Amino acid sequence: MNDKRTIFHVDVNSAFLSWSALKKLKDDPDSVDLRTIPSAVGGDVKTRHGIITAKSIPAKKYNIQTGEPVVKALQKCPQLVMVPSDFETYHYYSGALMELLFQFSPILQQVSIDEAFLDVSDLVSDRASAVLLADRIRETVFDTLGFTVNVGISENKLLAKMASDFQKPDRTHTLFPDEIPQKMWPLSIEKLFGCGKATSVKLQGIGIHTIGEAASMPLQTLQSLLGEKAGLYIHNSANGISTSPVRPEREKAKSISNEITLSKDVSTLEEALPFIKKLSVKVAGRMAKASVMGQTVSLLIKTSDFKRISRQFSLRAATNRADVIEKTACQLAKHLLPELFQEGTSIRLIGVGISKLNDGENMQLDLTAWAEEKQDLESNKEKRKKQKVMNDLMKEIDTRFGQGTIQKGTGR
Repeated sequence: MNDKRTIFHVDVNSAFLSWSALKKLKDDPDSVDLRTIPSAVGGDVKTRHGIITAKSIPAKKYNIQTGEPVVKALQKCPQLVMVPSDFETYHYYSGALMELLFQFSPILQQVSIDEAFLDVSDLVSDRASAVLLADRIRETVFDTLGFTVNVGISENKLLAKMASDFQKPDRTHTLFPDEIPQKMWPLSIEKLFGCGKATSVKLQGIGIHTIGEAASMPLQTLQSLLGEKAGLYIHNSANGISTSPVRPEREKAKSISNEITLSKDVSTLEEALPFIKKLSVKVAGRMAKASVMGQTVSLLIKTSDFKRISRQFSLRAATNRADVIEKTACQLAKHLLPELFQEGTSIRLIGVGISKLNDGENMQLDLTAWAEEKQDLESNKEKRKKQKVMNDLMKEIDTRFGQGTIQKGTGR
Protein backbone atom coordinates (compact mmCIF):
# COMPACT_ATOMS: atom_id res chain seq x y z
CA MET A 1 0.00 0.00 0.00
CA ASN A 2 1.36 3.45 -0.94
CA ASP A 3 2.41 5.84 1.85
CA LYS A 4 1.01 8.74 -0.17
CA ARG A 5 -2.49 8.77 -1.50
CA THR A 6 -3.45 9.04 -5.16
CA ILE A 7 -6.71 10.87 -5.58
CA PHE A 8 -8.78 11.40 -8.72
CA HIS A 9 -11.37 14.10 -9.19
CA VAL A 10 -13.77 13.19 -12.00
CA ASP A 11 -15.85 16.06 -13.38
CA VAL A 12 -18.37 15.86 -16.24
CA ASN A 13 -17.77 18.43 -18.97
CA SER A 14 -20.80 20.76 -19.22
CA ALA A 15 -22.88 18.12 -17.48
CA PHE A 16 -26.44 19.38 -17.92
CA LEU A 17 -25.78 20.48 -21.49
CA SER A 18 -24.08 17.18 -22.36
CA TRP A 19 -26.84 15.09 -20.83
CA SER A 20 -29.54 17.16 -22.53
CA ALA A 21 -27.69 16.69 -25.83
CA LEU A 22 -27.60 12.92 -25.37
CA LYS A 23 -31.31 12.81 -24.57
CA LYS A 24 -32.11 14.89 -27.67
CA LEU A 25 -29.98 12.64 -29.90
CA LYS A 26 -31.63 9.56 -28.41
CA ASP A 27 -35.08 10.95 -29.17
CA ASP A 28 -34.05 12.18 -32.64
CA PRO A 29 -30.82 10.66 -34.02
CA ASP A 30 -30.87 13.12 -36.93
CA SER A 31 -30.88 16.21 -34.70
CA VAL A 32 -27.80 18.39 -34.25
CA ASP A 33 -25.56 17.63 -31.28
CA LEU A 34 -26.04 20.55 -28.88
CA ARG A 35 -22.42 20.16 -27.75
CA THR A 36 -21.16 21.21 -31.18
CA ILE A 37 -23.07 24.51 -31.43
CA PRO A 38 -23.62 27.55 -29.18
CA SER A 39 -26.29 26.21 -26.84
CA ALA A 40 -27.33 26.44 -23.21
CA VAL A 41 -29.66 25.01 -20.59
CA GLY A 42 -31.84 27.14 -18.36
CA GLY A 43 -34.86 29.31 -17.86
CA ASP A 44 -38.18 29.10 -19.63
CA VAL A 45 -37.39 28.45 -23.29
CA LYS A 46 -40.68 29.91 -24.57
CA THR A 47 -40.67 33.11 -22.51
CA ARG A 48 -36.87 33.41 -22.48
CA HIS A 49 -36.88 34.15 -18.77
CA GLY A 50 -34.60 32.67 -16.11
CA ILE A 51 -30.87 32.13 -15.94
CA ILE A 52 -28.25 30.04 -17.72
CA THR A 53 -27.47 26.85 -15.77
CA ALA A 54 -25.13 25.19 -18.28
CA LYS A 55 -23.53 26.02 -21.62
CA SER A 56 -21.71 24.28 -24.45
CA ILE A 57 -18.02 24.78 -25.21
CA PRO A 58 -18.85 26.79 -28.39
CA ALA A 59 -21.07 29.09 -26.28
CA LYS A 60 -18.05 30.08 -24.20
CA LYS A 61 -16.63 31.88 -27.24
CA TYR A 62 -19.48 34.37 -26.85
CA ASN A 63 -18.67 34.84 -23.16
CA ILE A 64 -21.92 33.19 -22.10
CA GLN A 65 -21.76 32.90 -18.31
CA THR A 66 -23.46 30.40 -16.02
CA GLY A 67 -25.88 32.28 -13.79
CA GLU A 68 -26.51 35.20 -16.13
CA PRO A 69 -30.03 36.04 -17.39
CA VAL A 70 -31.16 34.25 -20.51
CA VAL A 71 -32.06 37.60 -22.06
CA LYS A 72 -28.49 38.85 -21.63
CA ALA A 73 -27.04 35.63 -23.07
CA LEU A 74 -29.25 35.93 -26.15
CA GLN A 75 -28.05 39.50 -26.65
CA LYS A 76 -24.48 38.21 -26.76
CA CYS A 77 -25.38 35.34 -29.07
CA PRO A 78 -28.75 35.67 -30.86
CA GLN A 79 -28.35 32.22 -32.43
CA LEU A 80 -27.90 30.57 -29.01
CA VAL A 81 -30.03 27.39 -28.87
CA MET A 82 -31.85 27.13 -25.55
CA VAL A 83 -33.17 23.88 -24.03
CA PRO A 84 -35.12 23.43 -20.79
CA SER A 85 -33.79 21.67 -17.70
CA ASP A 86 -34.49 17.93 -17.53
CA PHE A 87 -33.64 16.67 -14.05
CA GLU A 88 -34.99 13.18 -14.67
CA THR A 89 -32.38 12.76 -17.41
CA TYR A 90 -29.66 14.36 -15.26
CA HIS A 91 -30.29 11.98 -12.36
CA TYR A 92 -30.26 9.00 -14.73
CA TYR A 93 -26.84 9.85 -16.19
CA SER A 94 -25.45 10.85 -12.80
CA GLY A 95 -26.43 7.49 -11.33
CA ALA A 96 -24.97 5.63 -14.31
CA LEU A 97 -21.69 7.54 -13.94
CA MET A 98 -21.35 6.77 -10.24
CA GLU A 99 -22.06 3.09 -10.84
CA LEU A 100 -19.35 3.01 -13.51
CA LEU A 101 -16.79 4.81 -11.33
CA PHE A 102 -17.54 2.45 -8.44
CA GLN A 103 -16.35 -0.40 -10.66
CA PHE A 104 -12.90 1.21 -10.72
CA SER A 105 -12.71 2.02 -7.00
CA PRO A 106 -15.21 1.49 -4.17
CA ILE A 107 -13.55 4.34 -2.28
CA LEU A 108 -15.77 6.88 -4.00
CA GLN A 109 -17.20 10.12 -2.67
CA GLN A 110 -19.86 11.78 -4.79
CA VAL A 111 -19.74 15.52 -4.09
CA SER A 112 -22.38 16.73 -6.55
CA ILE A 113 -24.58 15.41 -9.32
CA ASP A 114 -21.70 15.53 -11.83
CA GLU A 115 -18.46 15.08 -9.88
CA ALA A 116 -16.80 12.61 -7.54
CA PHE A 117 -13.50 11.83 -5.83
CA LEU A 118 -11.87 8.42 -6.12
CA ASP A 119 -9.05 7.09 -3.94
CA VAL A 120 -7.03 4.84 -6.26
CA SER A 121 -3.93 4.55 -4.09
CA ASP A 122 -3.98 0.75 -4.12
CA LEU A 123 -4.54 0.58 -7.89
CA VAL A 124 -1.49 2.49 -9.13
CA SER A 125 2.23 2.30 -8.48
CA ASP A 126 3.47 5.64 -9.79
CA ARG A 127 2.36 8.78 -11.62
CA ALA A 128 2.55 7.20 -15.04
CA SER A 129 0.22 4.35 -14.06
CA ALA A 130 -2.13 6.89 -12.46
CA VAL A 131 -2.37 8.81 -15.73
CA LEU A 132 -3.01 5.57 -17.65
CA LEU A 133 -5.83 4.65 -15.25
CA ALA A 134 -7.36 8.13 -15.51
CA ASP A 135 -7.25 7.92 -19.30
CA ARG A 136 -8.95 4.53 -19.16
CA ILE A 137 -11.71 5.96 -16.97
CA ARG A 138 -12.29 8.82 -19.44
CA GLU A 139 -12.42 6.45 -22.38
CA THR A 140 -14.75 4.04 -20.59
CA VAL A 141 -17.15 6.82 -19.61
CA PHE A 142 -17.31 8.06 -23.19
CA ASP A 143 -17.60 4.60 -24.78
CA THR A 144 -20.23 3.43 -22.28
CA LEU A 145 -22.26 6.56 -21.52
CA GLY A 146 -21.51 8.89 -24.44
CA PHE A 147 -20.21 11.99 -22.63
CA THR A 148 -16.78 13.27 -21.65
CA VAL A 149 -15.17 13.96 -18.30
CA ASN A 150 -12.02 15.61 -17.01
CA VAL A 151 -9.89 13.76 -14.47
CA GLY A 152 -7.60 15.60 -12.06
CA ILE A 153 -4.86 13.65 -10.29
CA SER A 154 -2.96 14.50 -7.12
CA GLU A 155 -2.13 13.43 -3.58
CA ASN A 156 -5.10 15.21 -2.02
CA LYS A 157 -8.65 16.26 -2.91
CA LEU A 158 -7.94 19.99 -3.18
CA LEU A 159 -5.18 19.62 -5.78
CA ALA A 160 -7.09 16.92 -7.68
CA LYS A 161 -10.07 19.29 -7.91
CA MET A 162 -7.84 22.15 -9.08
CA ALA A 163 -6.30 19.88 -11.71
CA SER A 164 -9.64 18.77 -13.14
CA ASP A 165 -10.50 22.43 -13.77
CA PHE A 166 -7.52 22.91 -16.07
CA GLN A 167 -8.04 22.85 -19.85
CA LYS A 168 -11.29 21.17 -20.97
CA PRO A 169 -12.90 19.05 -22.32
CA ASP A 170 -11.94 15.36 -22.10
CA ARG A 171 -8.53 15.82 -20.49
CA THR A 172 -6.40 14.24 -17.77
CA HIS A 173 -4.32 16.67 -15.69
CA THR A 174 -1.92 16.19 -12.80
CA LEU A 175 -1.17 18.64 -10.01
CA PHE A 176 1.24 17.05 -7.59
CA PRO A 177 2.91 19.15 -4.85
CA ASP A 178 6.10 19.63 -6.85
CA GLU A 179 4.01 20.97 -9.77
CA ILE A 180 2.31 23.69 -7.72
CA PRO A 181 4.82 26.50 -8.48
CA GLN A 182 4.54 25.94 -12.21
CA LYS A 183 0.87 24.99 -12.65
CA MET A 184 -1.04 26.60 -9.78
CA TRP A 185 0.77 29.64 -8.38
CA PRO A 186 0.58 31.70 -11.61
CA LEU A 187 -3.24 31.41 -11.64
CA SER A 188 -5.36 34.39 -10.55
CA ILE A 189 -6.50 34.22 -6.93
CA GLU A 190 -10.17 33.74 -7.82
CA LYS A 191 -9.18 30.41 -9.45
CA LEU A 192 -8.28 28.99 -6.03
CA PHE A 193 -10.93 26.47 -5.06
CA GLY A 194 -12.96 27.79 -2.13
CA CYS A 195 -11.93 31.40 -2.63
CA GLY A 196 -15.19 33.25 -3.18
CA LYS A 197 -15.68 36.55 -4.94
CA ALA A 198 -15.79 38.62 -1.74
CA THR A 199 -12.59 36.99 -0.45
CA SER A 200 -10.74 37.49 -3.74
CA VAL A 201 -11.73 41.18 -3.76
CA LYS A 202 -10.32 41.61 -0.25
CA LEU A 203 -7.09 39.87 -1.23
CA GLN A 204 -6.69 41.92 -4.38
CA GLY A 205 -7.23 45.01 -2.25
CA ILE A 206 -3.91 44.35 -0.50
CA GLY A 207 -2.08 43.41 -3.67
CA ILE A 208 -2.64 39.65 -3.77
CA HIS A 209 -3.62 38.87 -7.36
CA THR A 210 -2.28 35.33 -7.84
CA ILE A 211 -2.41 32.11 -5.85
CA GLY A 212 1.36 32.25 -5.51
CA GLU A 213 1.19 35.67 -3.88
CA ALA A 214 -1.34 34.32 -1.37
CA ALA A 215 0.90 31.32 -0.70
CA SER A 216 3.85 33.55 0.20
CA MET A 217 1.81 35.89 2.42
CA PRO A 218 2.32 35.41 6.19
CA LEU A 219 -0.53 33.51 7.82
CA GLN A 220 -1.03 36.29 10.38
CA THR A 221 -1.61 38.82 7.60
CA LEU A 222 -4.24 36.65 5.93
CA GLN A 223 -6.01 36.00 9.23
CA SER A 224 -6.05 39.68 10.18
CA LEU A 225 -7.70 40.42 6.83
CA LEU A 226 -10.07 37.47 6.48
CA GLY A 227 -10.51 36.12 9.98
CA GLU A 228 -8.84 33.16 11.66
CA LYS A 229 -10.65 30.33 9.89
CA ALA A 230 -10.83 31.83 6.38
CA GLY A 231 -7.26 33.08 6.58
CA LEU A 232 -5.99 29.63 7.51
CA TYR A 233 -7.95 28.06 4.66
CA ILE A 234 -6.52 30.43 2.03
CA HIS A 235 -2.99 29.96 3.40
CA ASN A 236 -3.21 26.16 3.36
CA SER A 237 -5.04 25.90 0.04
CA ALA A 238 -2.67 28.26 -1.77
CA ASN A 239 0.16 26.00 -0.61
CA GLY A 240 -1.68 22.85 -1.69
CA ILE A 241 -2.32 21.63 1.86
CA SER A 242 -5.42 19.50 2.40
CA THR A 243 -5.98 16.53 4.72
CA SER A 244 -9.62 15.72 3.99
CA PRO A 245 -9.95 12.00 3.10
CA VAL A 246 -12.16 10.53 0.41
CA ARG A 247 -15.26 9.46 2.31
CA PRO A 248 -17.06 6.55 0.64
CA GLU A 249 -20.39 7.70 2.10
CA ARG A 250 -21.74 11.18 1.62
CA GLU A 251 -21.89 13.23 4.79
CA LYS A 252 -25.33 13.81 6.25
CA ALA A 253 -26.91 16.93 4.90
CA LYS A 254 -26.86 19.89 7.28
CA SER A 255 -29.91 21.40 5.61
CA ILE A 256 -32.61 20.64 3.07
CA SER A 257 -33.89 23.27 0.68
CA ASN A 258 -35.70 23.78 -2.60
CA GLU A 259 -35.74 26.86 -4.77
CA ILE A 260 -37.34 27.93 -8.01
CA THR A 261 -36.36 30.50 -10.62
CA LEU A 262 -39.62 32.11 -11.67
CA SER A 263 -40.52 32.24 -15.35
CA LYS A 264 -41.85 35.72 -14.66
CA ASP A 265 -40.74 38.14 -11.93
CA VAL A 266 -43.35 38.67 -9.21
CA SER A 267 -44.01 41.94 -7.42
CA THR A 268 -46.82 41.17 -4.96
CA LEU A 269 -47.07 39.03 -1.85
CA GLU A 270 -50.14 37.29 -3.25
CA GLU A 271 -48.13 36.11 -6.27
CA ALA A 272 -45.26 34.84 -4.12
CA LEU A 273 -47.18 32.86 -1.47
CA PRO A 274 -48.30 29.96 -3.76
CA PHE A 275 -44.66 29.30 -4.69
CA ILE A 276 -43.68 29.29 -1.02
CA LYS A 277 -46.42 26.74 -0.26
CA LYS A 278 -45.28 24.49 -3.12
CA LEU A 279 -41.63 24.68 -2.03
CA SER A 280 -42.55 23.94 1.60
CA VAL A 281 -44.33 20.76 0.54
CA LYS A 282 -41.26 19.67 -1.47
CA VAL A 283 -38.93 20.32 1.47
CA ALA A 284 -41.19 18.35 3.82
CA GLY A 285 -41.30 15.49 1.31
CA ARG A 286 -37.51 15.33 1.12
CA MET A 287 -37.29 15.38 4.91
CA ALA A 288 -39.71 12.46 5.13
CA LYS A 289 -37.62 10.44 2.68
CA ALA A 290 -34.46 11.21 4.65
CA SER A 291 -36.23 10.48 7.98
CA VAL A 292 -35.09 13.76 9.50
CA MET A 293 -36.63 16.74 11.23
CA GLY A 294 -35.43 20.34 11.32
CA GLN A 295 -35.76 23.35 13.55
CA THR A 296 -34.71 26.47 11.61
CA VAL A 297 -36.85 27.48 8.64
CA SER A 298 -35.33 29.86 6.09
CA LEU A 299 -36.65 31.92 3.21
CA LEU A 300 -34.35 32.90 0.33
CA ILE A 301 -35.17 35.63 -2.16
CA LYS A 302 -33.24 36.68 -5.25
CA THR A 303 -34.31 40.06 -6.56
CA SER A 304 -34.56 41.21 -10.15
CA ASP A 305 -31.21 43.00 -9.70
CA PHE A 306 -29.64 39.70 -8.47
CA LYS A 307 -29.35 40.57 -4.78
CA ARG A 308 -29.76 37.54 -2.51
CA ILE A 309 -31.67 38.13 0.70
CA SER A 310 -32.45 35.50 3.33
CA ARG A 311 -34.36 35.37 6.58
CA GLN A 312 -34.73 32.55 9.06
CA PHE A 313 -36.69 31.63 12.16
CA SER A 314 -35.99 28.90 14.73
CA LEU A 315 -38.96 26.88 15.91
CA ARG A 316 -39.35 25.79 19.50
CA ALA A 317 -38.99 22.18 18.43
CA ALA A 318 -37.97 20.28 15.31
CA THR A 319 -40.60 19.40 12.72
CA ASN A 320 -41.05 17.83 9.30
CA ARG A 321 -44.65 18.98 8.82
CA ALA A 322 -45.32 20.80 5.57
CA ASP A 323 -47.95 23.05 7.15
CA VAL A 324 -45.57 24.22 9.88
CA ILE A 325 -42.79 24.90 7.39
CA GLU A 326 -45.20 26.71 5.08
CA LYS A 327 -46.70 28.83 7.89
CA THR A 328 -43.25 29.88 9.09
CA ALA A 329 -41.90 30.61 5.61
CA CYS A 330 -45.01 32.65 4.78
CA GLN A 331 -44.62 34.68 7.96
CA LEU A 332 -41.02 35.42 6.97
CA ALA A 333 -42.27 36.49 3.54
CA LYS A 334 -44.92 38.77 5.03
CA HIS A 335 -42.24 40.57 7.03
CA LEU A 336 -39.71 40.80 4.20
CA LEU A 337 -41.48 41.15 0.85
CA PRO A 338 -43.87 44.10 1.29
CA GLU A 339 -40.94 46.40 2.05
CA LEU A 340 -39.09 45.18 -1.04
CA PHE A 341 -42.13 45.62 -3.24
CA GLN A 342 -42.74 49.14 -1.90
CA GLU A 343 -39.23 50.01 -3.07
CA GLY A 344 -40.18 48.91 -6.59
CA THR A 345 -38.18 45.67 -6.41
CA SER A 346 -39.46 42.44 -7.94
CA ILE A 347 -38.23 38.92 -7.25
CA ARG A 348 -37.06 36.27 -9.69
CA LEU A 349 -36.13 33.37 -7.36
CA ILE A 350 -37.71 31.99 -4.19
CA GLY A 351 -36.25 29.33 -1.93
CA VAL A 352 -37.45 27.58 1.23
CA GLY A 353 -35.14 25.58 3.45
CA ILE A 354 -34.78 24.03 6.87
CA SER A 355 -31.64 23.41 8.92
CA LYS A 356 -30.54 22.10 12.33
CA LEU A 357 -31.54 18.64 11.18
CA ASN A 358 -31.75 15.58 13.40
CA ASP A 359 -33.15 12.08 13.16
CA GLY A 360 -35.93 12.79 15.64
CA GLU A 361 -34.32 11.04 18.60
CA ASN A 362 -34.11 12.77 21.98
CA MET A 363 -35.99 15.81 20.69
CA GLN A 364 -37.49 18.41 22.96
CA LEU A 365 -41.22 17.83 22.89
CA ASP A 366 -43.19 20.75 21.51
CA LEU A 367 -46.11 20.68 23.96
CA THR A 368 -48.15 23.18 22.00
CA ALA A 369 -47.89 21.22 18.75
CA TRP A 370 -48.56 17.99 20.65
CA ALA A 371 -51.66 19.47 22.27
CA GLU A 372 -52.94 20.74 18.91
CA GLU A 373 -52.39 17.36 17.29
CA LYS A 374 -54.10 15.57 20.20
CA GLN A 375 -57.03 17.96 19.98
CA ASP A 376 -57.32 17.31 16.25
CA LEU A 377 -57.28 13.56 16.86
CA GLU A 378 -59.95 13.78 19.57
CA SER A 379 -62.07 16.00 17.34
CA ASN A 380 -61.78 13.60 14.41
CA LYS A 381 -62.58 10.67 16.68
CA GLU A 382 -65.76 12.40 17.90
CA LYS A 383 -66.75 13.24 14.32
CA ARG A 384 -66.32 9.61 13.30
CA LYS A 385 -68.53 8.47 16.19
CA LYS A 386 -71.29 10.90 15.21
CA GLN A 387 -71.00 9.89 11.55
CA LYS A 388 -71.34 6.22 12.47
CA VAL A 389 -74.52 6.94 14.46
CA MET A 390 -75.95 8.88 11.50
CA ASN A 391 -75.03 6.14 9.01
CA ASP A 392 -76.65 3.46 11.19
CA LEU A 393 -79.82 5.57 11.52
CA MET A 394 -80.04 6.10 7.75
CA LYS A 395 -79.64 2.36 7.14
CA GLU A 396 -82.46 1.62 9.56
CA ILE A 397 -84.78 4.18 7.88
CA ASP A 398 -83.91 2.78 4.43
CA THR A 399 -84.73 -0.72 5.66
CA ARG A 400 -88.09 0.28 7.14
CA PHE A 401 -89.33 2.85 4.60
CA GLY A 402 -87.39 2.11 1.42
CA GLN A 403 -84.07 3.01 -0.19
CA GLY A 404 -83.49 6.76 -0.70
CA THR A 405 -86.13 7.96 1.76
CA ILE A 406 -83.53 10.31 3.23
CA GLN A 407 -80.74 11.76 1.12
CA LYS A 408 -77.71 13.87 2.02
CA GLY A 409 -78.00 17.58 1.33
CA THR A 410 -76.04 19.15 -1.51
CA GLY A 411 -75.15 22.27 0.43
CA ARG A 412 -77.02 24.52 -2.03
